Amino acid sequence: MSLKDLQEKRGRLVTQAREALNEITTNTDEARSAELDARHDAIMADFDKVEKLMEREQKLADIEKRFEDRQAEERAKKRPGGDAEARGQDEGDQISYRQVFHKYLAGGADLGELSTEERAVLKAGVQSTKEFRAQTAGTTTAGGFTVPTELAAVIIQTMKDWGPLYDDEICTVLNTASGNPIKLPTVDDTAVVAEKHTEAAALTDDGGKDATFGQKSLDAYVYDTEFVRFSMELATDSIFNMESLLGGLLGERLARIANKELTIGDGTGDPNGVVTASSLGKTATATAAITADEIIDLLHSVNSAYRRSPKTRFMFADTTLAAIRKLKDGQGNFLWAMGDVTTAQPGTLLGYRYSINDDMDALAAAKKVMLFGDFSKYFVRKVGSPVIGVLRERFWPDLGIAGLIRFDGELGDTAAIKHLITAAS
Repeated sequence: MSLKDLQEKRGRLVTQAREALNEITTNTDEARSAELDARHDAIMADFDKVEKLMEREQKLADIEKRFEDRQAEERAKKRPGGDAEARGQDEGDQISYRQVFHKYLAGGADLGELSTEERAVLKAGVQSTKEFRAQTAGTTTAGGFTVPTELAAVIIQTMKDWGPLYDDEICTVLNTASGNPIKLPTVDDTAVVAEKHTEAAALTDDGGKDATFGQKSLDAYVYDTEFVRFSMELATDSIFNMESLLGGLLGERLARIANKELTIGDGTGDPNGVVTASSLGKTATATAAITADEIIDLLHSVNSAYRRSPKTRFMFADTTLAAIRKLKDGQGNFLWAMGDVTTAQPGTLLGYRYSINDDMDALAAAKKVMLFGDFSKYFVRKVGSPVIGVLRERFWPDLGIAGLIRFDGELGDTAAIKHLITAAS
C-alpha cells in the first residue's frame, strides 16, 4: 500500500473513531455505550498500525533515496575524469565494504592478511573522528577490533527513535568529549516584577528582589549492552543485513536504559530523571483516570513564559494517550488532534505537541502519569559517541560485539516542567 493510500486510510479511521464517540450521549444506554467504546478502541488500534506502517514506508523511502544517491556517486566516479582508481572498473568488480568487514571479523584475519584493495576499503569506512574505537591498551590480538562507523550511526538513530529523551529535538543536549562534571548555574526569576518608580525617590536596595541562583551538576554515568554473541557462520552468511541487525539490537539495549534513567532515574548514582525532577502541577481526583479539566489545569500550572518555548510539550505513556483520545472539553471538542502527515503537521493536545514515553507510569493510584512544560530546560549530557567493540578470542570461533555509552540528565529549572499525579486512593 502506498504512502498516499495509508494517509487516506488514516484519515478515514479517525473520522470513524470520532463518529463512534459522538454517538455516545447521556441518553445512550450502557450496552450501546460499551459497544461504541469497544468499536472506538478497535478503530484506534488500526489507526496506530497504519501510523507505524507510514513511518516504516517513509523510512524505507529515505533509505532507498540515500542508496540511489550513493549509486549515482559511484557511477560518476567511474566516468572519465572521475576517481582514478575506480575508472575503467565494472560495477561487478567493486569490493563491498560489508564483504571486507565480515571477512575481517569472521575469518579472524588481521589487517596484514587483507589485500591492499581490501585494506583501502576497510579504512575508508572508519575515518570518522567522532567515533570511539573499543580496543584494549595492548595489542589487537587481545580482542579489541575496529567496527564500521555506519554501525554506530544505526545505533544512535535507533536510540532516538526508541526513546524521546535521547532526542536533541526534544531536550537540550550537551555533547562533550570527556566525562568531567559540568556545573549548570540555575535561576528562576519568573515571579519577580519591576516596581513603579516615584520621581526623586531613592531606589529600594533591601535585597528583597535579588536574583536567586542555584547550581546543578551533570556527570557521566556508564551503561553497557552486555555482549551480543553470534556465530562465524552467521557473520559470513548474513552479509546483506548483519550490520543492521547488530545496530538495531545494540541500539535498542542502549535506548532502553538511557530513556528509562533519563525518565525515572532517582539522581543517586544515575541521572535525575525528568519525572523525578519535575514539580507538582495537578493532582487528579481519581486513582486510574484523568479528566479534560485536569489536563487544562496542568497546562496552566506552568508559567506562560515557559509555554512559549518551541520545545514545550506534553509527555505520557501510550496507554495514557489511549485514554486522552476519548476526552472532550466543555463544548464537546476533542482535546486530542491527530495532525496531518501530508503537511508535516504533528498530532497535538490542547495545541501543544506530545511525546510518547512508555517508561512513564500508566494510569494507576498515586502515579505521575503526565508531564507538561518546556523540555529545553531538561539537559541531557552525552559523552562522545557509543563505544563499540568486537571480541574474537573469547568466543572463538564465534564473535561477540558490545556497546556502551556515557550520559547524564538533569532538570535545570523545576518550575519549567510539571507533572499530573493520580489520587492515592
